[in-house]
Amino acid sequence: MTLIDNAFGTGDATAPGVLSFLRRGQKAPCRIALIGGYTPRKCGIATFTTDIYEQLRAHHSDVAVDLHVIDDPRSPLAYEGVRGLIRSDSAEDYRAAARRMNEDAVDAVWLQHEYGIFGGQDGDMVLELVDRVAAPLIVTLHTVLAEPSAHQREVLEHILRRASRVMVMSQHSMGLLQELYHVAPERVAVIPHGAPDRPFGRGEAYKARIGHQGRRVMMTFGLLGPGKGLETVIEALPAVVENHPDVIYRIVGATHPNLVASEGERYREGLEKLAQDLGVAANIEWDNRFLDLDELLDQLEACDIYLTPYPNMQQSTSGTLSYAVALGKAVVSTPYVHARELLADGVGVLVEPRQADVIAAAVNRLLDDPDELRAVQKRAWDKGRETIWPRFAAAARALVESVVVRPARSMPLLATPGFSGVAAMGDATGMLQHSIGTVPDRRHGYCLDDNVRALMLMGAADSVPLAERQRWATVYASFIQHAWNPEAQAFRNFMNFDRTWCEPIGSADSNGRTVWALGRAMNDAPDEGLRYWASQWFDIALAPVAAMDAPRTVAFVMLGCIEALRANPSHGAARESLQHGGELLASLLNEARRPDWAWFEAMLSYDNPRLSQALIGAGQVLGRDDWTQSGLSSLRFIARQQVSAQGHFRPVGSETFGRPYENMPFDQQPLEAWAAVDAAAAAFAATGDATWLRHAETAYRWFLGGNDRGEVLGDIVSGRCRDGVTPQGVNLNCGAESILAFQLAHYAMVALAQRPLAGKTRQEPNAPDTIAMKINSKGTQQLAGA
Repeated sequence: MTLIDNAFGTGDATAPGVLSFLRRGQKAPCRIALIGGYTPRKCGIATFTTDIYEQLRAHHSDVAVDLHVIDDPRSPLAYEGVRGLIRSDSAEDYRAAARRMNEDAVDAVWLQHEYGIFGGQDGDMVLELVDRVAAPLIVTLHTVLAEPSAHQREVLEHILRRASRVMVMSQHSMGLLQELYHVAPERVAVIPHGAPDRPFGRGEAYKARIGHQGRRVMMTFGLLGPGKGLETVIEALPAVVENHPDVIYRIVGATHPNLVASEGERYREGLEKLAQDLGVAANIEWDNRFLDLDELLDQLEACDIYLTPYPNMQQSTSGTLSYAVALGKAVVSTPYVHARELLADGVGVLVEPRQADVIAAAVNRLLDDPDELRAVQKRAWDKGRETIWPRFAAAARALVESVVVRPARSMPLLATPGFSGVAAMGDATGMLQHSIGTVPDRRHGYCLDDNVRALMLMGAADSVPLAERQRWATVYASFIQHAWNPEAQAFRNFMNFDRTWCEPIGSADSNGRTVWALGRAMNDAPDEGLRYWASQWFDIALAPVAAMDAPRTVAFVMLGCIEALRANPSHGAARESLQHGGELLASLLNEARRPDWAWFEAMLSYDNPRLSQALIGAGQVLGRDDWTQSGLSSLRFIARQQVSAQGHFRPVGSETFGRPYENMPFDQQPLEAWAAVDAAAAAFAATGDATWLRHAETAYRWFLGGNDRGEVLGDIVSGRCRDGVTPQGVNLNCGAESILAFQLAHYAMVALAQRPLAGKTRQEPNAPDTIAMKINSKGTQQLAGA
């Protein structure tokens, strides 16, 4: 059950189930969704995911971990204790997993990324998940390609745009992210692969366990395949055996299942034949198994020298290399990325790839000098203390904490925003559209949409001095007036900074919004002359704009007609247009409604609650209770879509537009929060149900930090507002639409707070009988009891 089902929550930002956020900097219990392979799957990603799960449980029990396992449907496995199973080739499984994570109200999502474990081209099916999760996304990149294909780069860049933090295990990978993918360094965390903490120097005891006491033991572990470079070590063995006949090279690990599926054991058999031909078959011991961790560690302890002769120099991590170093083994390795960093400063020995004679010389040098061998082993063990599991777990916990949303402070709900930010976006022509940060960007000029919203604000912002409101209202009215194209019988929308129009006719919605603003101005423009002017222009524009039939245009015209009838109840054209619009919206709702989709269209878009608001208002004005009830039912539906499982407002994201029966969480726009406040106010006016007051408050708190990233968008001092919430945080620009949405939502909340609860038809238990306004010593208004 969501909070919207449960009476929209409590409306109290400190109540359980509404905003469980705490102050930044405090560590508190949190819940994450961990995505990757998992035991008993035999691969490096599965082992690493299992390590994260187990080490967080062991060292940081305050982090609850939900496992969502990527499973290969070609060889499905049974998993214990998992929250969800994602078939790697099922797009719907990825989408369903994202829905479950959102419903579970997890604090973060942690994805293990490797191109080969997800379905689609270059694993692009995982984008179905990352685009839909609302919680901050952490991504561990197990491979960062220096030379990706065009599509590999496209997939990774898409993931990087969604991620709040990126984890890699090497400085080299971090450098690639900065140089090739332009990821800011503060978004990247380098956490070396974790490793166990075991005492140093127990090799002989563990050799005895496997029957090799007194012998020189070399070892390589992992899934066998051509990428391991084992043939090079086998080619080096004759020179090693010549000097040290008792040496045994243990090759531990099953053949990679994909290789077995394509060619059986041909690769392993080829290695065995190579050993036979070179006369060293007796010096090789094969253990054709994928070991569990404890047995692997025991066998690592039983070796003197661990080899990773990988030919691929781009390999960014090797779990077994980390284990071998932490256990104090002398490592001879090719200089792939992980080895170069971990084995620097004499921690191990680096050799060129595919050079058997060089490997033989390195191994013989160590075996010839027991003191040097032990010194290298001790340097490795000392280095391993940096990556032991407690340190890895602490770094993992800190990584999670860095993205968990914990707003810095609470804010008085109805503190009145300043006006300077509004004024800064305007000039003698009108309201400028966009900004770079807080500075207006003149390159994009002006638009009608923003000027009609600004005119609405001048009617509502009674905290602004009257003379100031009159001056600016006249500027905005002049822009609207000039936007009318008498030949086209429609308003233009976009104007360049040089005051030239960009098109002869603006969008239908911009025309509809203008009729709405003119209707509002008939009632609340800041002087009688402007109210008269608005009445004239409402009459000029109504008929041609009301003929436009886009649903939102119809809703805006209806809202304008409701306002016009409030000013002039005998306005016949307004009543006729309202009747027509109500019939159209009611028809759309009836046609599009499904058991799980009580909406006017198959797709959600922007300003969604305006459709419900218009139908509720029309029902009230025209005495059509069926319209009122339809409007309320559709508003309940869209409210459910826009309240998260945590209880905060989550507006329909702009990425939803054009996707049938979808609701994407980003990008979130201020316009949606304002629309939700207004529509909730209309529902409260129709029903007296205090539930709608709480929903209005939930929507308004989105501006004040009650959102998916805990970001405060509205600045009370200046009255500016950031342009929205993105996966990575907040859009720092402060455009006119955002500023006006914040301001208008505030004044809508003030108006709502001044309404009595009398006439309510249903009230939740313990709901207040009145809405009281508290004014503190500084004049700050705060809604109490809503």
